[in-house]
Amino acid sequence: MNERKYMNPYLAGVLLGILLLLTIYITGRGLGASGGVKSFVAGAVKVIVPSHYDNTKFYQQLEAESPGGPFKAWLGLEILGVLIGAFISGAISNRLALKLEKGPRVTNKMRLIAAAIGGFLFGLGALIGRGCTSGAALSGMAVMSLGGILTMFAIFGSAYAVAFFVRKLWIK
Repeated sequence: MNERKYMNPYLAGVLLGILLLLTIYITGRGLGASGGVKSFVAGAVKVIVPSHYDNTKFYQQLEAESPGGPFKAWLGLEILGVLIGAFISGAISNRLALKLEKGPRVTNKMRLIAAAIGGFLFGLGALIGRGCTSGAALSGMAVMSLGGILTMFAIFGSAYAVAFFVRKLWIK
């Protein structure tokens, strides 16, 4: 079996930090995926149900933040860039595959249902928390925000706590 080589995690962390600081310097905002997803959803609502879009305060506030429209919001372009970059990275490193990764005690159905529930809860949490983990934790920590630091501790603390209970599903 061929061993796959990945980027050194310390180097990747430094590069992510540099990218984050450059983003804050250039745009005045940090990185965040949930804002981009929100822009795409708002754009879809504007195309599919324009009357609802025009009469909803939430969408009007988004329109004010992104004068060119939700599809031209830079966070939306960020998401597109992440998808394209991930595809290119997978192709270059010969890791481009459509597969379902799961532990030995997990069925395909269980994995897909868990992923859907987890995605829904993540999106709901990002909406309630006014940002996703990259926006709240990484961008917050980059500017030494106490909220960002606490968010990062909460993310890793809850991950360790949950991992204790579900680890046997993933270990061979």
